[in-house]
Amino acid sequence: MAGGVCVLTEFQDGDFRKVSYEVASEGKRVADALGCDLCAVVLGSGIGDKAGVLGKYGVSRAIVADDERLANYTAEAYVPVLSEILKELEPDVVLLPASLNGKDLGARLAAHLQTGLAMDCTEFKVEDGTIKAKRPLFAGKCFGWYEWDSSARPQIASCRPNVFERTVVDEGASAEISAVTPAVPSELKVQVVSVEKEEGGKIDLTEAEVIVSGGRGMKGPENFKMLEELAQLLGAAVGASRAAVDAGWRPHSDQVGQTGKVVTPNLYIAVGISGAIQHLAGMGSSKYIVAVNKDPDAPIFSKADYGIVEDLFKFIPIFTEEVKKAKG
Repeated sequence: MAGGVCVLTEFQDGDFRKVSYEVASEGKRVADALGCDLCAVVLGSGIGDKAGVLGKYGVSRAIVADDERLANYTAEAYVPVLSEILKELEPDVVLLPASLNGKDLGARLAAHLQTGLAMDCTEFKVEDGTIKAKRPLFAGKCFGWYEWDSSARPQIASCRPNVFERTVVDEGASAEISAVTPAVPSELKVQVVSVEKEEGGKIDLTEAEVIVSGGRGMKGPENFKMLEELAQLLGAAVGASRAAVDAGWRPHSDQVGQTGKVVTPNLYIAVGISGAIQHLAGMGSSKYIVAVNKDPDAPIFSKADYGIVEDLFKFIPIFTEEVKKAKG
């Protein structure tokens, strides 16, 4: 296959991550605009025929590299395997998730293939047969549009999670699966020997559709229990500002911001967070932002769609009770 659009997916713990479906859906929209086919590359272990589900999102063909050495992401294993596959496919455009692993993979892959990369994109458009990518700049203060030099192929771009809509093209469709033998280096210098997971049932911040975050205004780790209760009712993840994390109230994995995780939920509830620019850089692209702070001049209100100027210790318990009533 020469030309066309190819998407790179993330397959972990026996299933695809949600962002893989988002990237596949956007890949289909780009492919339709360019008038070409869409394929996907799936790396992992125990994939079997599960890659067929990508057909629902418009993928016509899935190239599957199933190997136990690919069960966990390592650049040393993934980059040469993907490079070989992409050199054979010769796609014009490659889209992948701008996840923690995707950001590492995209940069390495672009360097390996000697092409250009647009990182953490939030929108694509096709004009006169040319793809252009939009991405945030200067901690989200502005956006820039990018296009690739005519000699740069493939054009690689990563998609910010929770930004692109998942669209089922055909509920009954199944992608054609082509199994390949991955060219995993015989001697890997770095190997994953164990994976330590956080407590069961915890929603991944980067994939959460609703996030309830607490900051310095929470006054202590024990007070995050009220946010956890609210989050459970809303089916949300619990986040934190850097101040709360630095104080030892929450683990670093909960940190939202420039030095934490960049999140794009449909609803972001900021409780007791002043709204420093570093925090806004991590959640400013949320669809709706609700801020609760007793300081009416807190910077978070300049970004919020809805602002509640009130003591959080009075408001959150009342709000939680109202959510309980609404949910019956």
